[in-house]
Amino acid sequence: MGGSYDYGRGGRIGIGTPQANPTVETEFAILTPPTASVTVTRLTSQAGVPADRLRDYLLRLVDHLAAFDTFRPDIFGFGCTASSYVVDPADERAVLAYCEDRFGYPIVTAADAIACTLMRIGAQRIALVSPYPAGLAQAAVRYWQALGYELVSVDSAGSLAPDADTRGIYALGSADAAPAIARIDPAKVDAVLLTGTGMPSLPLIADAPEGLTILSSNLCLAATIYDRLGLGDLLDSASEAAKAWRDRCRAATASLPRSSDIRTSPYFSSSSS
Repeated sequence: MGGSYDYGRGGRIGIGTPQANPTVETEFAILTPPTASVTVTRLTSQAGVPADRLRDYLLRLVDHLAAFDTFRPDIFGFGCTASSYVVDPADERAVLAYCEDRFGYPIVTAADAIACTLMRIGAQRIALVSPYPAGLAQAAVRYWQALGYELVSVDSAGSLAPDADTRGIYALGSADAAPAIARIDPAKVDAVLLTGTGMPSLPLIADAPEGLTILSSNLCLAATIYDRLGLGDLLDSASEAAKAWRDRCRAATASLPRSSDIRTSPYFSSSSS
């Protein structure tokens, strides 16, 4: 894996990120060990309606991958969860199969990576937290319910208006999700899912309260890719790979004010996190 190229001997990873999304690359830089490399292509669309833009990202994937020219990663991660919420599953499967056959490498979507992670940890009762406008949030609910998950609670991060452009998500921070997490009773859920790749999530996950499993689109996508490449376990907090990315996250956000929302929740008031 990686051939004779100096960098990425442990795995050369391709990532697609929505055109204005500043978060996927940053969080993958935190999650990625130095033995691997990440090369990014932008998922682009001229559509004015957010849902149409999200569909373009996935349905025009062949064009976005062609932007890599002759570069062939060992695996490609599609870093936009919401596209899977608005594209017909049969159309998604057809696009992925065509692109894998044409370009010759496996493709993992963020939504599939989440489902893989939930299955791995045996989670069925989910608290869903998203920064999406109302219509897209409802599409996310329908998607996970259709896959058989029990959504114990559904909450929002930030305060985007129902008709807001999804680009507004990119102005949010991890602290915007903290109040929603503070409202979750860990005894009632198997995992919290922060869906969406555009809102930062790793600072919340790195110092999650004891007894609460928090997952995000970017973490699940990276964990699934790295598991396939044999790069370590990003989910097991006791693993060297998980300790390393948490250290990198804390270093990257050292000057970030810590939200008190979770620590003052009645569920976590005794937590040291």
